Amino acid sequence: MNKVYPDAQSALAGIVQDGQTIAVGGFGLCGIPEALILALRDSGVKGLTAISNNAGVDGFGLGQLLETRQIRKMIASYVGENKEFARQYLAGELELEFTPQGTLAEKLRAGGAGIPAFFTKTGVGTIVADGKEIREFDGERYVMERSLVADVALVKAWKADKAGNLIYRKTARNFNPNVAAAGKITVVEVEELLEVGEIDPDAVHTPGIFVHRIVHNPHPEKRIEQRTVRAA
Repeated sequence: MNKVYPDAQSALAGIVQDGQTIAVGGFGLCGIPEALILALRDSGVKGLTAISNNAGVDGFGLGQLLETRQIRKMIASYVGENKEFARQYLAGELELEFTPQGTLAEKLRAGGAGIPAFFTKTGVGTIVADGKEIREFDGERYVMERSLVADVALVKAWKADKAGNLIYRKTARNFNPNVAAAGKITVVEVEELLEVGEIDPDAVHTPGIFVHRIVHNPHPEKRIEQRTVRAA
């Protein structure tokens, strides 16, 4: 089975459509699948529910899909640094499901592991727990959180072999492994594409069984979210 596609557009062809739930790896602008996000924008699909730690910045990352109004709902843990995100939300144009960061990571991990729900102490006694089941274990109260599974997952990795075994680079690993496992169909953008057998099995972060399509993007832009320099 050939998992390698010539470009991001062809990798998304036939699998993205209106109204889907799309999970996207990354943390801020670190480890985001830049080419796949751009291809998703250019596909014109709309009414999307996007699962991601945040929504990029204005004009880059998922911020591009906010500008084109392709995202109907965000499931995220952070909305700072994106003025269009804030504007749409405050104007009632964008639905937002705020989720504590660790809970979001676990919801994706559980979804990838086939676990439908779990209990956590995070959010008990706050609006995060509104409308959710509360149970007591060993004298402590816990809130039940449903796991997350996406129709399509977009992932950024450093290296992949042609079977889809992945290695992430340092902090760019972030949400990507959980997103990769939680997708019904997972598409990965990689900087280095290797032959099967060139990756040490002990070095694999995400096994190829979770990966359906691969795009080679050797020169991503890799923007820096906030560049700070010392005054002369």
